[in-house]
Amino acid sequence: MTSWTFKTAKGRLWHSGAIAYSVVVYALGWWLLLNANWMTVLPSVILLGHAMIIAAYLIHECAHNTLFTINRHNMQLATLLGWICGSCYGTVEDIRNKHFRHHVENDDVVWFDYEAFFKRHPLVYRVTILLEWCYIPAHCILMHTIMVFTAFIIPERRDQLPRNIAVILIRGGLLVTLALLNPLALVGYLIAYMLMIIVLRFVDGLEHDYPYRTNLFTDEVSENKGDLIWEQEHTFSPILSWRYEWVNWLILNFGYHNAHHAKPTTPWFDLPTLHRELFGENPDTVIRLWPQLVMYHRYRRYRIFHDAPDLKDVSGKAFLRAAQSAQLTGGNAASFLTSF
Repeated sequence: MTSWTFKTAKGRLWHSGAIAYSVVVYALGWWLLLNANWMTVLPSVILLGHAMIIAAYLIHECAHNTLFTINRHNMQLATLLGWICGSCYGTVEDIRNKHFRHHVENDDVVWFDYEAFFKRHPLVYRVTILLEWCYIPAHCILMHTIMVFTAFIIPERRDQLPRNIAVILIRGGLLVTLALLNPLALVGYLIAYMLMIIVLRFVDGLEHDYPYRTNLFTDEVSENKGDLIWEQEHTFSPILSWRYEWVNWLILNFGYHNAHHAKPTTPWFDLPTLHRELFGENPDTVIRLWPQLVMYHRYRRYRIFHDAPDLKDVSGKAFLRAAQSAQLTGGNAASFLTSF
């Protein structure tokens, strides 16, 4: 059995640090949560949630094979990390295939037509937007629920049924045991998981103005496939901080999305440098944190259908300018973890 060998010495340092952080902080978060009271539950939830966030972004790195010299080892690590961030019900290969099509076809390639679903179920939609108004990410919770039962719901994944059932029994059994022995820890875990969902969708919501296309299991491809110029014009970089670069490490630099799409095999720790090489030192090339927060708050009820009042249907450079002045709804349900 060959050992996992990092591609570069720099990668050995920074990737190892990120992996160790995710695993150690995840374990620490659980230890604190299992021993927490109502006064100490908050820090344990934050630690647990952030460990899952880093695990999720490391899965994205693994999907692009940025860590190890042998691609199979990237997939093995991603499979293990899936147990931390709850994406283990399906396969990493499903995540990678869907995400690669996103890059190659310059499109949001999906199976689940959530807009049609909400139109068919108006009561579910009304409950969803009510919860969204309360800052509960109900739309994305629905997507993650489908992920849990992926082989039951998606006909093309029916061959994964034995694996899906096994994971449900293991994780479900652990959650039931936790509910019986330590209900407070269960509540804390669910809040931490919701924190992960919120952060992932917050970052994803402004990175593209792509429409989604329900062609995941078809041969249909986007008309913009391979158009690198179009790809950059419709990709955006919602970063956490322009001035303090280290702040962006809290999400493994995922906000430097133009740089990521320009060179998808660039590891997370090199993305800020690549962004400056490609786009210069001008902060107008990115979307700052404050307008992101304003949009997330202001349009939380409208984000499912992008139907906020008095907002024009803009794209490209106009999208960037509108986002920089907090005049867009942003999007939901575009997470790379939900591979459908």
